[in-house]
Amino acid sequence: MSPLLTPARTRGFLRATAVALSSVLLTAACGASDDGDRDAKATAAAPAGFPVTIDNCGVRTTYDRPPSRVVTIHQHPAELMLALGLGDRMVGTAFPDSAVLPELKKDYEAIPELAEREPSFEKILDAEPDFVYGGYGSAFAEKEGRSRKAFADAGIDTYLNREYCGKGQVTMKDTYDEIRTIGKIFGVPDRADKLVTDLRSRVAEAAAEVEGEHEVPVFVYDSGDKSAFTAGGKGLGTELIRLAGGRNVFADLDDVFGDVSWEQVVERRPEVIAIYDYAGTESVQEKKKYLLSQPALADVPAIRNKRFVVLPLTATLVGIRSAYAVDDLARGLHPKSFR
Repeated sequence: MSPLLTPARTRGFLRATAVALSSVLLTAACGASDDGDRDAKATAAAPAGFPVTIDNCGVRTTYDRPPSRVVTIHQHPAELMLALGLGDRMVGTAFPDSAVLPELKKDYEAIPELAEREPSFEKILDAEPDFVYGGYGSAFAEKEGRSRKAFADAGIDTYLNREYCGKGQVTMKDTYDEIRTIGKIFGVPDRADKLVTDLRSRVAEAAAEVEGEHEVPVFVYDSGDKSAFTAGGKGLGTELIRLAGGRNVFADLDDVFGDVSWEQVVERRPEVIAIYDYAGTESVQEKKKYLLSQPALADVPAIRNKRFVVLPLTATLVGIRSAYAVDDLARGLHPKSFR
């Protein structure tokens, strides 16, 4: 034995060699594991159908994978998500403005409500979303710090309901396109196609019941006293009224919503008044009471005959409720067709 390697030193040398060898093996194993993780992540990053690129209201976004932590602002995006079976990806809702559809109520209530109206930017960030879906333009109000750029800078993708992209008149096609686009973003195109088919059938059945009937003049009353805030020609409400066998008397108003004078309402002689119902304004009964108490409206056919149809505001927007609204409107405008 070498005088430099005593038994004690030999044992120490062997232990050091074993440790070094173990370290090399462990590093190699970790390297293999890391490579495997990277391969797995690469596979997870590109599921079938992805990447997907979407142009939405002037914002172009490429999705490498479906969003997994979603905050919806306003009720109609939330109901659309739930109708597509995406409740497990929702981490927050905000601004409910009417009763949720009964079949979606349980799932909706299981999701945290971030605010009664639009939540602050900071409140949304607290939910750690990777996607924010807004129903009205106010969802991304720049003056309130919620611009789409602010979310992008925070690494969060955004999507705005197409009704607020500032294009022409909104129709049911926009509803169907919205559903299919969301289905594409979330990797569930088959669910989206099925939902669109179901909603198309619902609309077709209601429209068939009133085919050939007298076109009923309809005035939409949202709110207002000194003037009337009503649905204009660019909003989906005009299309829903048409499909239900009616005619929006303010279809020539070049906006989604706008103010008109009471004199104009009298002149256009609506036979039915569609009242939009939502949180934050007077109740339906208060709105009816106000309209019936106005002497200037006494000779309007709808007032004289007390003909009102009530619609949740969410039912008149681009979302799944619009198909239900056609049936409700048709029954209100042409009750004899449904007896």
